[in-house]
Amino acid sequence: MPGSLDHFLELTTTQPLFQVLIVIIATFILEDAATVLTAIQVKLHTLAPGTALIALYVGIVAGDVGLYGLGYLAARWPPARRWIETPERDVQRQWLTQKLFKVVFISRFVPGTRLPLYTACGFFNAGLRTFTLATILATMIWTSALFALSLRIGGFLLAHLGTWRWVGIFGFVLVIIIMGRIAARIQKQGK
Repeated sequence: MPGSLDHFLELTTTQPLFQVLIVIIATFILEDAATVLTAIQVKLHTLAPGTALIALYVGIVAGDVGLYGLGYLAARWPPARRWIETPERDVQRQWLTQKLFKVVFISRFVPGTRLPLYTACGFFNAGLRTFTLATILATMIWTSALFALSLRIGGFLLAHLGTWRWVGIFGFVLVIIIMGRIAARIQKQGK
């Protein structure tokens, strides 16, 4: 398996558009894992650093705007209209709209908040432009930091684990995912 993955990554070096599409699609599945694996590709010299980061940014922001869009569409679904047409709706929408940039920006760094918050933003039709700007800026900070960390740790794993490097990389991805889940659980318990 590890040999075939190395071979696949080598083959994709001649197809940069294909690489970019793979990275973008991967961000729709698991953003943090996609970031780590993309950094590993950069360390293996199968993907250029600038191309990698741009693909990550585009994929993550597109996914976030997609969640906003799902919330927006849900608000137009007749059974969901009962939640929209309430006296509290205007208060909730006004609060969200006033604090939109800050709330969306901060949610990028708090595990477990993006799905409900981003769909709520769309559901209440909070400003898409402000939402997108906050998402872009927060994504650039968070993803760049995780990418830099992954380059450093990934480089160490690639240099020191030899044939076991993919096991180490898988373990690193698993640790990132588990840490996010633990942080989300701790945050829920603190409420």
